[in-house]
Amino acid sequence: MSGRSRAGGWPYPGSALTSQVVRVDVLVVGAGLAGLHTARRLAERDLSVLVVERRRSLTAGIRTTGIFVRRTLDDFSLPDHLLGPGIRDVLLYPPSRRSPIRLTSDRDEYRVADMAAVYEHARRAAEVAGVRVMLGVRYAGASHDSPATHLLIGAEPVSARFLIGADGARSRVARDLGLDVNRRFLVGAELVHPVASGRNTPAFHCVLDPRVAPGYLAWVIDDGRHAHVGVAGYPSVMRAGVRHLLDAFAADAPGRTAPAGPIERRGGPIPVGGVLRRLASPAGLLVGDAAGAVSPLTAGGLDPCLRLSELAASVTADFLRTGDQHELRRYDGGGLRSHFSGRLLLRRAYAAVRSPGAAEAAVALLRNRAGRAMAARVLFGDRSFPDVTTHPVPVGRNSGT
Repeated sequence: MSGRSRAGGWPYPGSALTSQVVRVDVLVVGAGLAGLHTARRLAERDLSVLVVERRRSLTAGIRTTGIFVRRTLDDFSLPDHLLGPGIRDVLLYPPSRRSPIRLTSDRDEYRVADMAAVYEHARRAAEVAGVRVMLGVRYAGASHDSPATHLLIGAEPVSARFLIGADGARSRVARDLGLDVNRRFLVGAELVHPVASGRNTPAFHCVLDPRVAPGYLAWVIDDGRHAHVGVAGYPSVMRAGVRHLLDAFAADAPGRTAPAGPIERRGGPIPVGGVLRRLASPAGLLVGDAAGAVSPLTAGGLDPCLRLSELAASVTADFLRTGDQHELRRYDGGGLRSHFSGRLLLRRAYAAVRSPGAAEAAVALLRNRAGRAMAARVLFGDRSFPDVTTHPVPVGRNSGT
């Protein structure tokens, strides 16, 4: 495909298409974990798939912490060499930072991945399956052809039978398809740095303090290799700005460890309104953050990203094979939302905790047996999303390759 710049007369929706049109079954916009996993699963079903990503490198602009929970590790075969040591201890702090609640599991509950390497691994696996991945290509909309011709900046236009939006929390594809869009967000920021090995026992430190993270929490997760120090909250209440709050928190965060190498900054919006109700149409569907596939309470997105991608690939393949629009009903966001209605209520309740005193009281309620059991259920068993697999599914290639 030859490149074209906008200044060079790239055709936009409604203009004449003067370039050669590339034809594929499915165009996936976004080469994050959701987009690449969905694309690979479609290619394995003998569909022609093109993935476009506006970033020129998958190692740039990473936004996720990369925390994989036990459910994901159990149900998906992630490459073991790209995962850090297991973490079993969670310490939950009130705003005073005194007397944290320690929760300890008898199993590894979290492992932090090298996400840059995970993305590259997923890209290679998708390409092995037959997916074409193009970086540095921006999606610019669609014409009114049937099937639609999707216009790209940096490549020839693509005529696709189906369009999949994996383009993040503020999805352009969702708007073009007339599907629902995310409206409730947290904004997060994080510092990541290597630490001296053997200095600390791997642990996940969580601080509930609305002065630092209004409506969410601040965290330090140290697996003995890297430390991730972060904050997140509702932007409308973060008067000082998320970066200022992050730097202030990092200066005296619990469990912090001095950097043993360069510091990386990450950040971005986190949709917490739950899976969107209208996720699919005969023209396309949404996956990942674009679909709101993030736990509304814990804001974890990697597990639902993979689960929803599995379902999306199955629904898309069956719909394109049969042409039966009833297949799309399996991808109904309204039905999926029923799995986490309780967590949506807890999200609203926690968002109402605006003072340090109220946060201290909320943590105090968790110190008894019932409170600790509820906290452990959330932190060690987030079952917000449905199981769509019955055996381990490889993410990229099989584990360890």
